[in-house]
Amino acid sequence: MESPKTAWAALASPRYLISSWPWRSYAYLFTSVPVGALAICVLVGLAALSAVLSPILIGILMLTAFPLIGATIGWIERWRAGLMLVDGISTPHAQLPLGLSVKQRLTFRRREQASMRALGYGFVLGVLIWPLSALFAGISATILLTTLAAPIIADTDELGMGPWTLDSAGEGFIFLILFGPVFFAFSSYLLGVIAGAEASLAKTMLGPRQEELQRNLAELRRSRLDLVDAFETERARIERHLHDGVQQRLVGLTMTLGLAELDLPDGEGRRLVVKAHSEAEAALADLRAAVRGIHPRVLVDHGLEAAVREVADRMPLPVTVQLSTTRLPPPIEAAAYFVVSEALANVAKHAQATKCEVAGWLDRDRLVMTIQDDGIGGARLGAGTGLTGLVTRLDALGGTLDVDSPPSGPTRLRMECPCRLGD
Repeated sequence: MESPKTAWAALASPRYLISSWPWRSYAYLFTSVPVGALAICVLVGLAALSAVLSPILIGILMLTAFPLIGATIGWIERWRAGLMLVDGISTPHAQLPLGLSVKQRLTFRRREQASMRALGYGFVLGVLIWPLSALFAGISATILLTTLAAPIIADTDELGMGPWTLDSAGEGFIFLILFGPVFFAFSSYLLGVIAGAEASLAKTMLGPRQEELQRNLAELRRSRLDLVDAFETERARIERHLHDGVQQRLVGLTMTLGLAELDLPDGEGRRLVVKAHSEAEAALADLRAAVRGIHPRVLVDHGLEAAVREVADRMPLPVTVQLSTTRLPPPIEAAAYFVVSEALANVAKHAQATKCEVAGWLDRDRLVMTIQDDGIGGARLGAGTGLTGLVTRLDALGGTLDVDSPPSGPTRLRMECPCRLGD
């Protein structure tokens, strides 16, 4: 059975009384007392000090600190709400732009609506919530502890518990057995309801609004796109360095060794030059394959269709390519290319297929790519690292990757991705 994520789900569970949730409720209500008392003291004290200093304008400037205090209270309460809400409360605050000074950061936070809402919650916490928490949790804890200690207290002195007067350890023990479980069950459910209500109020006032969720999602998408763009830029830089630097040096080396091979007479020296020439050519072939895997030049120069056809031509089985696309932003073309490249590599290694088909087209504002083979099937995402990494890249671009591969085949992989960044 899945563990409850909220107080309300825990209250509905038959295992509530033997779980940690009753004690979570006590902890949540009791910690409300110092936080609420401190919050109202700080807010009232700052308001009074601002009123006293208002003739010299310092007091008016101090009022601008109230939203920042609210943001601090909100941070503490979102952290404390984890006692009653396992998943916590999402932050409503926007991600701070890079390069801001400390003053600019404080100004940014002060002007946010979330800071003002947290300030309002701080007043509610200080005026209403913590006294109620102290009252109910305090009375409940006092009665429960007194009931547990009833045999000891009644053994030395008379103990009045409502309509009953206990004057012996035996009576105290009987009272503990009969009354203790009943009161524990009653108080646990009562405090669970109160703590759950307080946590729900905190989530309502301190959680993000719909527009803030949309803004945070847009910021997350933008930051991930920036990472993808930086990643592609770095790949292109490495490819240029290898293609224009290391690869050209290896080409020059193989040509020099070839000329030396022609000029040397037969013997041990010529044999070593021939061997070095073949090793240099093998290294050049490996480097070219690595360059294609990092960032193929044909993709940059001629687009997705030419790059896919080049991959298909290197396959050990027939591959039919049908693409009807236009030039797209480089990160999207790169993602589609590597999906096709990785899928075809998996077909060659694992599918035991005799043929494969690659198709691609534009469906309104989305690029759709499919790769289908007639192999044995049984493929799935997550089995290896190649496609799993591509799923992460596509997710950053707003795309998806699905695999349909029954045990008897065929396997069909489908990729969809927006044609514009940020969609």
